Amino acid sequence: MHRVASAGNTSNSVRPRKEKRLTYVLNDADDTKHCAGVNSLAVLKSSATDGCDYLFTGSRDGTLKRWALAEDGATCSATFESHVDWVNDAVLTGSNTLVSCSSDTTVKVWNGLSKGSCIKTLRQHSDYVTSLASAEKNSNVIASAGLGGEVFIWDLEAALTPTSKSGDATEEDCSNGVNGSGSSLPMSRIRPIGSSNNISLQSQSQAYIPVTAKGHKESVYALAMNESGSLLVSGGTEKVVRVWDARSGSKTMKLKGHTDNIRALLLDSTGRFCISGSSDSMIRLWDLGQQRCVHSYAVHTDSVWSLASTPTFNHVYSGGRDLSLYLTDLSTRESVLLCTKEHPILQLALHDDSIWVATTDSSVHRWPAEVRNPQKVFQRGGSFLAGNLSFSRARVSLEGSTPVPVYKEPSLSIPGTPGIVQHEILNNRRHVLTKDTAGTLKLWEITRGTVIQNYREVSFEKKKEELFEMVSIPAWFTVDTRLGSLAVHLDTPQCFSAEMYSADLNIPGKPEDDKVNLARETLKGLLAHWLTKRKHRFGSQALSNGEAPPGKDVPIRNLTASRIEVDGNADNDAAVYPPFEFSAASPPSIITEGSQSGPWRKKISDLDGTEDEKDMPWWVMDCVMNNRLPPRENTKCSFYLHPCEGSTIQILTQGKLSAPRILRIHKVINYVIEKMVLEKPLDSISSDGTAGAPGGQVTHPTIGGDGLFRTGLKPWQKLKPSIEILCSNQVLSPDMSLATVRAYIWKKPEDLVLNYRVLTSR
Repeated sequence: MHRVASAGNTSNSVRPRKEKRLTYVLNDADDTKHCAGVNSLAVLKSSATDGCDYLFTGSRDGTLKRWALAEDGATCSATFESHVDWVNDAVLTGSNTLVSCSSDTTVKVWNGLSKGSCIKTLRQHSDYVTSLASAEKNSNVIASAGLGGEVFIWDLEAALTPTSKSGDATEEDCSNGVNGSGSSLPMSRIRPIGSSNNISLQSQSQAYIPVTAKGHKESVYALAMNESGSLLVSGGTEKVVRVWDARSGSKTMKLKGHTDNIRALLLDSTGRFCISGSSDSMIRLWDLGQQRCVHSYAVHTDSVWSLASTPTFNHVYSGGRDLSLYLTDLSTRESVLLCTKEHPILQLALHDDSIWVATTDSSVHRWPAEVRNPQKVFQRGGSFLAGNLSFSRARVSLEGSTPVPVYKEPSLSIPGTPGIVQHEILNNRRHVLTKDTAGTLKLWEITRGTVIQNYREVSFEKKKEELFEMVSIPAWFTVDTRLGSLAVHLDTPQCFSAEMYSADLNIPGKPEDDKVNLARETLKGLLAHWLTKRKHRFGSQALSNGEAPPGKDVPIRNLTASRIEVDGNADNDAAVYPPFEFSAASPPSIITEGSQSGPWRKKISDLDGTEDEKDMPWWVMDCVMNNRLPPRENTKCSFYLHPCEGSTIQILTQGKLSAPRILRIHKVINYVIEKMVLEKPLDSISSDGTAGAPGGQVTHPTIGGDGLFRTGLKPWQKLKPSIEILCSNQVLSPDMSLATVRAYIWKKPEDLVLNYRVLTSR
């Protein structure tokens, strides 16, 4: 399991409120494939004679996918995108209802045959939700469990029934606040990610609360339920199997025997027998009537992570950390190695006479399993007798008697794409170098969300050194790859700290000295589709001064001038510059949350314009709609400008100077020339280094806001002397910025000191 940063603070936190984050997840071309390990599998059999069977997969990339199965292939027919972290488990219930759980602490209910619409988001858990269980003959009952030691038993019909309450307490139930049909379904206001572990329910008369099975003091990793939904078993880090009455949540028994975490559980249809798999490498068969373990099977040499049984409950398929899939006869103890994989096995699902196998790799494979007649597999030979002590199987393996797998190749594979496992943000703060599980290196331009170079399989460290640039730009974003993709995080106000000149971005038709805020333009590119949809839906009045569109009650934050500033150098419209245009062929997904709903995830091309401050951070909307940025720090660089030692040339300036961090050294050179050539009397320079101007205006040769650095030279100044600017006795390139000089050459905490000297004069 992995941990993620909180998505925001609760309203009752005593600490200062942390603004909501916006994240965008980049996709590389083929979005019909998973790009991280597959944690869950579920098979939906067709009810029609000429219909299609479906396989549902849930991945660590945060998405679920539906695959239409054929004899010789599988086609991705839908992607279910709403979870903002790993999908840990998924089950099917009823005719087509899909239920999933995630490390984002939510349980989500979907229409499995839809194009990916979320029906409901259940936010009862306070920590990662790791496991689900459903009742085969009672489609109304599911159970969920997670790292918080919580086990909840849900009545789906009651959980999906809309509840009425006041508008102030409304929290939309889906990831983006609307269900698949576009109508709102309110739900109880449950604790969002990042708050304390206490569940806080908004008081309301009709809010649904699931049955709680109280007893676990530690994390729960596995659940199973009998077909009627009356009995539930659970297991986790406490190394015991707990048995519950699913109707009341009361404990009925506790079964001891495993010596490590319990990772997988099965119950037979009647609820009489239970099979458990553990990190102690053992499989155990329990008789719940006798309340004892009746058999132990030493088959694996490492943790058992997944189990599946034949319909008769006479044979069990097992996989785990040792990369192996075994079939074991529970009565004769005969076992056979079906196949071995290159990655640990996370989940199994039986389908006719085959078995689907999911691993920590992004691909899924189907293997022959002879589910209807498992004895056929044993007849192929290579079977062995399972021991009843864990060391017995390990000893046999060490002695070189490793079983030979029955099958060498799967009968069908659903390929995934390699997930990103390593990354480096380059100094230009626009490019990120990544390495995936296949060893391929790619260079991403994150302001457009595209791969601009594929380096194939080369050394990551060597390529990183090769791409090094001596340039200093503020760190305006952070990156992680826990979803197998490049996830770029923007936090306010830090994200607005980086600027570049339009000339450096090659923006056509824009003055080369115009400063471009990288975060603002990136947000404009990301939300261009949303802004267009919003204009069409509500008109231009919804996009100015925070006014609400007609007939829509949108809470707008009261922004004061002290908290925001208008970006005067940016056009106050939705125009997107070429360096910030995101691909329509492989659009990124955004992950964010608003003032009322919890975290949600959606493709930028699927935004419909109704999303508002309840769904998105206020600062994002204010930036994109009103062209306003929060106050920014560290946009200026203070420095002193002195002649080199021994120089007889003086310029008319004194004291500390100030200029934008991105100012180039050639502008400093122009400033020196300007001050040398102009015969300005000394009494026009004030004590603070500013100069008087006609009409009583005050200009700032100390370059407080670009000042003379942005003015061109007069015609009579074209025959200028050759000036060099030095720092720490090193001649500076005219293309260097002040920030770069400070970071790589000055390297001292005190104010920067620059020196100038004249080489030649004409």
